[in-house]
Amino acid sequence: MLNIMRDHKAARAELRGDCERCFGLCCVALPFAASTDFAVGKDAGTPCRNLQEGHRCGIHARLRQKGFTGCTVYDCFGAGQRVSQVTFGGRDWRRGTPEHARRMFDVFPVVRQLHELLWYLTEALALPAARPVHAGLRTALEKTEELAGRTPEELAELDVAAHRREVNVLLLRTSELARAGVKGRRKDRRGADLMGARLKGADLRGANLRGAYLIAADLTGADLRGADLIGADLRDADLTDADLTGAFFLTQPQLNAARGNVATRLPESVTRPGHWTA
Repeated sequence: MLNIMRDHKAARAELRGDCERCFGLCCVALPFAASTDFAVGKDAGTPCRNLQEGHRCGIHARLRQKGFTGCTVYDCFGAGQRVSQVTFGGRDWRRGTPEHARRMFDVFPVVRQLHELLWYLTEALALPAARPVHAGLRTALEKTEELAGRTPEELAELDVAAHRREVNVLLLRTSELARAGVKGRRKDRRGADLMGARLKGADLRGANLRGAYLIAADLTGADLRGADLIGADLRDADLTDADLTGAFFLTQPQLNAARGNVATRLPESVTRPGHWTA
């Protein structure tokens, strides 16, 4: 599915969800609980009540208004269309046997994790500073792509956690190399509890924010250029007027969960969320 020799922008485009080629897998395979993110709860393998016969959401244009904010911040990194059209050859879970549907729902989260790794590896290869580890990154990309292309039976038995650990070693080294070129003090806030932190106008250039909890943090006007944001929890974080130019390992779901405005400066790898206001 992913041609690693193609331009990285084209490769990243393939690693975004395409609902037109998916059988609504995220609306069926995944569980969610009634909360501020979801108006109602459902079990894994149970279709969402808003999923229509043609695998389209009946309230897609009104998800936030209807209490389904969680749906608007989710992205499968292209795993949905891959599982639907490649792994299972276009065989709809509605038309197959219960075993066919169950296996599809089990495989979807596995491929989603692999595609997330493909996103990070593709971005890492686009960073000139990471050139010393580009060979290793390409090997890891090829391996991850090979794993994602395996049969449903093989994917069900795959130890994704072990593969993530191997890839993470390369991503850590990539982060070190990329942030080393950022001028000024490069703060290490990896895994830090910064929930609700007052970071307005903070100088976070080249900061290590891997896995940091930035839920509802005030980052208005903050300078996040060249920061590592892999796994950072940005739910309801205020990025109004913030500068994220050159920030890396930032995904669209992270950004969709945050708040911002038209003045928020973003890296090329992501797009401005539609719910951000001027």
